[in-house]
Amino acid sequence: MKIVSARDFDLRREVDYGSPEQNATVKQIVQDIKHTGDQALLQYTKQFDGADLTADLLRVTDEELQAAYQEVEPSFVQAITAAAHNIRQFHEKQKRNSWMDLQPDGSLLGQIIRPLKRVGVYVPGGKAAYPSSVLMNVIPAQVAGVPEIVMVTPPSTGGKEGINPYILVTAAEAGVTEMYRVGGAQAIAALAYGTQSIEPVDKICGPGNIYVALAKREVYGVVDIDSIAGPSEIVVLADEYANPAYIAADLLSQAEHDEMASAILVTCSEQLAAAVASEVQQQLETLPRQTIANASIQNHGAIIVTETIAEGIDVVNRLAPEHLEIMVEQPMNYVGMIENAGAIFLGNYSSEPVGDYFAGPNHIIPTNGTARFSSPVDVDDFIKKSSMIYYSKEALFANGNTIMELARHEGLEGHARAIAIRLEQEG
Repeated sequence: MKIVSARDFDLRREVDYGSPEQNATVKQIVQDIKHTGDQALLQYTKQFDGADLTADLLRVTDEELQAAYQEVEPSFVQAITAAAHNIRQFHEKQKRNSWMDLQPDGSLLGQIIRPLKRVGVYVPGGKAAYPSSVLMNVIPAQVAGVPEIVMVTPPSTGGKEGINPYILVTAAEAGVTEMYRVGGAQAIAALAYGTQSIEPVDKICGPGNIYVALAKREVYGVVDIDSIAGPSEIVVLADEYANPAYIAADLLSQAEHDEMASAILVTCSEQLAAAVASEVQQQLETLPRQTIANASIQNHGAIIVTETIAEGIDVVNRLAPEHLEIMVEQPMNYVGMIENAGAIFLGNYSSEPVGDYFAGPNHIIPTNGTARFSSPVDVDDFIKKSSMIYYSKEALFANGNTIMELARHEGLEGHARAIAIRLEQEG
């Protein structure tokens, strides 16, 4: 792992919006799905996933779900149930209620909060299938009250036309109402526009490859999306009291996601920097996903040495990482100084996988520095709000002239007259 000073490290990370060829491919796929529905969906599923399906085979059946339960270990079901309980408890605390406020003049103002009706969850295949991401997408939507939650995932996650049984069981336990064996940009387009077999949704969430990300960007506006997610990131802020073996293990826990993942240590201790660099190399030797993790460490990993912890905090805030671990002697002393981070893990025992799988907070967190202005997925992502205004006659007469003044200042006489006609006829 390269060791650099803060002044020599480029804190900017470019967002990958795909090549012109990738963008053109996605646009074509989206248009084909929009105009021909199942026909294009089945064609692309055969082309990209090697699964020769018919429309009646797109939806996962109850029999397949029952078979999936026979393939997974009871201990896995217990683990998923325990994690789901923690995640649900955390997100229950985020629920909002509609409210109304009666004014002295008889007017009534308020906000009506309703869940979205139908949400689509994308679950990737590829390098790894992630049951934990199913929980993190589905449970906040369920807590919000979304009645229809649809999952799409590539048929190849379980080989040929099958779906990974652990994904199916997790989806069933989480409360997914419909499941379809389609993936890639074509699945995103199907969720957005609908096909003969899949009804359109109001929002699409869930991670995917560059084609999925570009497709989400393409359909945004037709539906809502969670974000355009980039590769996973971890930053560890540490002082001389930190354990180098723990830090190395946590850096590698993100590096093994994919070759583009970013793992960075920020420390004011040169001795710790050297020890962590050595530990990373030692631990890499026995890591099953060594090739992926090594590419990540070599191309996107770094150890940044600062003069002081204060300078380190400045570096962290400029990086605005997805995951931030604070491994210093008194971590709580520094929480208030962190302005930009998706999730903050405090102390030696709050390893990032604790948040990924079990603690309860959502692990779908802003990447690529977007923690400067965005937040982890939560219940608010699955609700919509309507403002409510009831104005009494007394209130309109008291404020009518002011409203007309503002309307005429903007050159909108029609707005002013809509108020004036009431004042004239009721006055």
